[in-house]
Amino acid sequence: MSRFSNTVIGLLNLITLLASIPIIWGALWKARSSTTCENFLQTPLLVIGFIILIVSLVGFIGACFHLAWALWLYLVAMIFLIAALMAITIFGFIVTGAGGGTNVSGRVYNEYHLGDYSPWLRKRVEDPKYWMPIRSCILGSKTCGDIVMWSPVDYLTRDMTPIQSGCCKPPSVCSYEMSMMAQDMDCFKWNSDPSILCYECDSCKAGVLEDIRRDWRKLSVLNVIMTLLLIGIYCIGCCAFRNTQRAETDYPYGENRMSKVRPRWDFYWWRWWHEKRRQIY
Repeated sequence: MSRFSNTVIGLLNLITLLASIPIIWGALWKARSSTTCENFLQTPLLVIGFIILIVSLVGFIGACFHLAWALWLYLVAMIFLIAALMAITIFGFIVTGAGGGTNVSGRVYNEYHLGDYSPWLRKRVEDPKYWMPIRSCILGSKTCGDIVMWSPVDYLTRDMTPIQSGCCKPPSVCSYEMSMMAQDMDCFKWNSDPSILCYECDSCKAGVLEDIRRDWRKLSVLNVIMTLLLIGIYCIGCCAFRNTQRAETDYPYGENRMSKVRPRWDFYWWRWWHEKRRQIY
C-alpha cells in the first residue's frame, strides 16, 4: 500500500503528459491555419500545454524513480498551476459574462452589438494591430462567399454564424430607401464590394467577439474540470512524496529522529527523594 500512491501518481502524470501533446498541437495548428480567425486563445493554449507537459514529466519521473526532490518540485509547480487555472477561469467567466445576440424579428439568425461586450474584449478588437489580421483572415476564409447566392427567402429562413451576421450584410435596421441621417453608423460603412462589405462595421467586430466568447466559455468549463482533477492529483502527489521520503530513510513509518534520550525535569528530584527515604527506613 505504501507504493500505491506512487503508482497512481505516475499513471496520472503519464496520462496528463500525453494529453498535453494534443493541446500544444491544437494551439500550433490554430496559429498556422489560414481558416481560423480567433487568435486570442492560441497563446494561452500553448502556454498551458507546455506547462502541463513539463509538470507532468517531473511528476512522472519523481513517482517512478522515487525521487523526493522531483516530487517536491512537482508539488510546488502544481500549486502555482492550480492557482493560475483558477485565476484564468474566474477572469474568463467575468469577461465572457456579457454579450450574446439579439433576436431579429422575422429572421432565424441573431445580430450582435459591440457595446454589449466587456470593455476588455472591445478594446482588443478596436485596436488596429489586432483587428487587421482578423479582418484579413475573414476575407481570406471566404466566410461571406457562402451567402452571396442567397435569395431573399434564404435570409428569412436560414441561420447565420455570428461572423456572417455581422460582417457579410448590413444590419437589419438599415433602410437605404429613406434618409441616411437617422441610420446606424454601420449602415454608412456597408459596401457591396466583396472586399469591403461590412468588415469595418462594429457589428462585424461584435460577431468575432461572439465567436471568441463561445469558445472561451467552453474553455472555462474545461478549466473547471481540469482544476478539480489537478487538486485530486495534488492530494495523491502529497501521499507519494511522503512515501518517497519514508523509503529514503529506510524506516517504514518515517525516519527515527530521536538522537538522545533525556529524562524528565523531575527525574533527579524523584530519585534523590526515594534514596533519602530508603536511608531513613
